[in-house]
Amino acid sequence: MPVGPTTRRRQLGADLRRLRELKGLTLEEAGARVGISKATLSRYETKEGTVKWPAVDALCREYGAPDEERLALVELAKGAKIQGWWRSLADPIPESMNLMLTLEDEVVREDHFACMYIPGLLQTRAYAEAVHRASEVQCLEREVQHMVDIRMKRQELLERADPPHLWCVIDEAALRRQVGGRDVMREQLQHLLTMSQRPLVTVQVLPFSSGAHAAAVGSFAVLRGPRRDLDVVYVDLIGGGLFMEKQPELERYRLAFEYLSAQALDLESSAETVDRISKEP
Repeated sequence: MPVGPTTRRRQLGADLRRLRELKGLTLEEAGARVGISKATLSRYETKEGTVKWPAVDALCREYGAPDEERLALVELAKGAKIQGWWRSLADPIPESMNLMLTLEDEVVREDHFACMYIPGLLQTRAYAEAVHRASEVQCLEREVQHMVDIRMKRQELLERADPPHLWCVIDEAALRRQVGGRDVMREQLQHLLTMSQRPLVTVQVLPFSSGAHAAAVGSFAVLRGPRRDLDVVYVDLIGGGLFMEKQPELERYRLAFEYLSAQALDLESSAETVDRISKEP
């Protein structure tokens, strides 16, 4: 199964390229000075494949990087192949989910717009089971439970000592869609209310009354890294998802989320709406 680049690896590549360009060296010139090929250095900078930390150390010295930055990049190189808890799972997971878990393990904030279902990080188990059964109609029950187990494990991200800020704008349609039946929905909406009380969980409702909006095409998430240039957008598709990291794409989705948040209800009104819907017969 292909392994997506970790945030550490992406950050390392971006920093190596920045330092080389500041020094005014071409890939070929910089590689020759430390004894690695142009192709190898290009791979280091394009965030793909493994890196050798002694080469990173030599490059940083050649570029004249301050000792503090050089040591930090060497540590990034040493940690670039660290893999998360999901690598030990007996059953395989979809490639798009593999990359999502890799990136999500190191985000500092996630911005979600949800128009079909409650965001996965805020789902109850019963609700998640109903979603997977509906989405994967040909899946065996064992496969459904495997995917739900992964979703539940993902939610431990919010229990970390330093959890990311989770900001969700949820279309009213997702609150009213009867996933799993009335009891499952009531439990899900009450769980959503409980989670929204956490300091780093923001939940806004986009009401039907807001009319047309900036994301009529569907749900998406902006996964925000330690730096702005490490952000990634995830867009839901049938059978998986699409990841985008080009700056024009990122800006488009960042702006769309800002517009959606501005059109949505404030936090107090959102909570009142969720509570009211949960109590409807």
